[in-house]
Amino acid sequence: MKESRFSKWLFGETDVMENILEMDEVHDESREQQKREIRHIRREIRRSRSAMKIASAETKGFYALYHIIAVVSCILLIGVLLFVVACLPRYGVENPETTAMVKRYVEDGLRETGAVNIVAGLILDYRAFDTLGESHVLFTALICVTILLRLDRKNTRKDYEDYYTIRTEHFHDISKEAIMRNVAAVLVPCIFVFGIYVLLNGQNGPGGGFSGGAVMGAGMIIFSVAFGFDTADRVFSRRLSAWVTFGALTFYSAAKGYVFFTGANHLENHIPKGTPGAILSGGLILPLDIAVGLVVAFTMYGFYSLFMRGAQVGG
Repeated sequence: MKESRFSKWLFGETDVMENILEMDEVHDESREQQKREIRHIRREIRRSRSAMKIASAETKGFYALYHIIAVVSCILLIGVLLFVVACLPRYGVENPETTAMVKRYVEDGLRETGAVNIVAGLILDYRAFDTLGESHVLFTALICVTILLRLDRKNTRKDYEDYYTIRTEHFHDISKEAIMRNVAAVLVPCIFVFGIYVLLNGQNGPGGGFSGGAVMGAGMIIFSVAFGFDTADRVFSRRLSAWVTFGALTFYSAAKGYVFFTGANHLENHIPKGTPGAILSGGLILPLDIAVGLVVAFTMYGFYSLFMRGAQVGG
């Protein structure tokens, strides 16, 4: 017969304190574990506080260094500008070097460039390298805006509402207005014709790449406003804009690079200047005007498209 716990205790076969001691040991281990966790949490808090203090000190040091560098840079820039102004000729006093250059442009500009418009001959022949830099500045600005604003699968966050969705829900879409479409259908072709005229007339009169490109860019913007981005993307797609801009800049660089190379080596470039006053005149001025105009037009439309549509995917 199995003995009861009472009989075991009575004859001294069972220690009644055994379970109690075991429970105390378990409680002691749990208390030690809690103490260890508390000590670990306190250490982490001290570490985080020290890291925050270090980060705060580094931030303060960075901003202090930034302000010092900014002030020194501004002082140096102001000093350089004041020095340049001090070296300029006094008001009313002619600078022989400047006078000689102006005389060269006015007297020999038509013969050397073939352009009736002296300004076009100046910016696209004598100083075409500066215009090349300006065109690349526009292209670089468009690339930067595209990188900052365009959304794709890599940087789209599903849990946030993009600007395009907000705009379509809370703003009226004027591209659905019949009056806007009918007026634009008449106005946009006239704008493009006038822009092309200004673009092709740069070597003979007022106009050229920048002004003609601005007119055509305005026409592209009005077209997208009147007919919507879906229709505009079928005509002026992002891929087409990128390739046209790239091709125009590549042609400009190659053409003027050839002229710079032949001129630096005192060689004939064999590019006919044509008859002054005709459309096909001015040597490379006309094709360079077209290249600059395309860059300006697509850059203007690119800026407008990215800002207005809120960088819609696939725009």
